[in-house]
Amino acid sequence: MDENPVLGITVDCHDAQVVAAFWCRALGYVEAPPPQGWSDWPSFLRDHEVPEEEWGDGAAITPVSGAGPTISFLKVPESKTVKNRVHLDVKVGGGRHVDHELRLSRILAKEADLLAHGARRQREDHLDGHLDHLVMEDPEGNEFCIV
Repeated sequence: MDENPVLGITVDCHDAQVVAAFWCRALGYVEAPPPQGWSDWPSFLRDHEVPEEEWGDGAAITPVSGAGPTISFLKVPESKTVKNRVHLDVKVGGGRHVDHELRLSRILAKEADLLAHGARRQREDHLDGHLDHLVMEDPEGNEFCIV
C-alpha cells in the first residue's frame, strides 16, 4: 500500500476543454503533461485506442510549479442538478488579517477577470460588516468561492 497517496481532483462536466481552460485561468494552472513515456497526448490516446472523436472528452491541468493537485475534467452526459458538497476556494484576498479594503480590491479584481471568462456570481457573504468571500459558479455552474 502506498504510504503517501497523491491528491487528484476530478470535475464532471459537459465540455472538458472549456471548463479546464477556465480553471487554468482561475488557478494559474497549465495543461498537464502527458503521462511518463509519451511525448504528447495524441500519442498516449492513440496507444490506448481512444477513438479520436473522444479526445476532447477529458482534460487535466496542473500547477505550473508541479506542487499541488492535478485537476481532471471528465465529460459526462448528465447535467449538474444540486449544490456541490465540495468546492474549491480561489484564495486571493490574503486572509482575514489583511486590511479590508485591500482584501476587497483583490477579491473584486479576481472576480472581474473570471466573470470575463465565463464565471457567474451567485452571492457575496459578509463578516463583521465587510465582504468575506464571493460564491461563484464556473461556466457549467460548479460552485467555488473567491476569498
